[in-house]
Amino acid sequence: MEYKRLTNYVKALGGIALLSLIMCVCLFLFAYEQGRGNIASAKEVLDDSTIVHVADYVPITFKDDAEGKLAAYGEKLIKNTYDYFYEDGKKIGNNLACSNCHLNGGTKAFAAPYVGLHQVFPIYIGREDKVESLEERINGCFERSMNGRAIAENSNEMRAIITYIKQVSQRTHNDKRLDGQGFVKIEIPDRAADLKHGQVIYANQCSSCHGEQGQGQKNPNAGGYLYPPLWGADSYNDGAGMARMLTAARFIKGNMPLGATYDEPLLSDEEAYDVAAYINSFDRPKKANKEKDYPNLAKKPKDCAYPPYADDISAEQHKYGPFNF
Repeated sequence: MEYKRLTNYVKALGGIALLSLIMCVCLFLFAYEQGRGNIASAKEVLDDSTIVHVADYVPITFKDDAEGKLAAYGEKLIKNTYDYFYEDGKKIGNNLACSNCHLNGGTKAFAAPYVGLHQVFPIYIGREDKVESLEERINGCFERSMNGRAIAENSNEMRAIITYIKQVSQRTHNDKRLDGQGFVKIEIPDRAADLKHGQVIYANQCSSCHGEQGQGQKNPNAGGYLYPPLWGADSYNDGAGMARMLTAARFIKGNMPLGATYDEPLLSDEEAYDVAAYINSFDRPKKANKEKDYPNLAKKPKDCAYPPYADDISAEQHKYGPFNF
């Protein structure tokens, strides 16, 4: 009797154990399938919504909400900058637009694009020898490229520009620089720039849009320029990044003449080098207090055309090369 009772007890335990095992297997398979689904969903989201190169940018439509409307205003400020920033009816700065350098509204690869830019800042800037916010960097453009003055960092205009940059950066990674930011690299010739060669390149490749005297072409039915002036009173000042020869050469190589791209350039490195020097050989507005730039002179770029310097190289060589120092 005791034996039979023990046998039944063992059988009952075995049944419970088997049932538990079956339930564990079922739960494992369910969790596994759910996990696979989540992984697949995550991969699908990554593939569909992130880009790894600015050239992969797809234009977006801003939502009809507060942030979308602010971004749309920011886009106007960037593309039609010449219509804004007046004081007592007088334009503050020149009549250029941000998009004259940040092409396609800051969405073209290797044309100083805005795409993914908000993830780069704050970042160290040698010109001020400090870590700067994106707002401070934008104001650097207003003071130099636009030859005007800084705007309030908490102004509606600044918030609109920042919101625009954030909106066009929606599909970018959050943890690293995006390929296609900045400008293309060039092989720098081991010689001084040839201004006469640059003049020939300009006449053949640039003057049809920017004018024989670098005066640009004004928009026929709007403000600003269809093609911006490259020197003279209404161009960027001599403290702007584009006033540096190597910076200008890199921009030109990847974007000029019209139709050039980073992967299909229309000029050689040497042609871009010489025409950049030719363009920057002419007079342009003077930036006040440039001597205060680069407090740490060791951080000053070789092609910065104005003193002081940490070396004994002439300002002429700093402007036109050779940069073998």
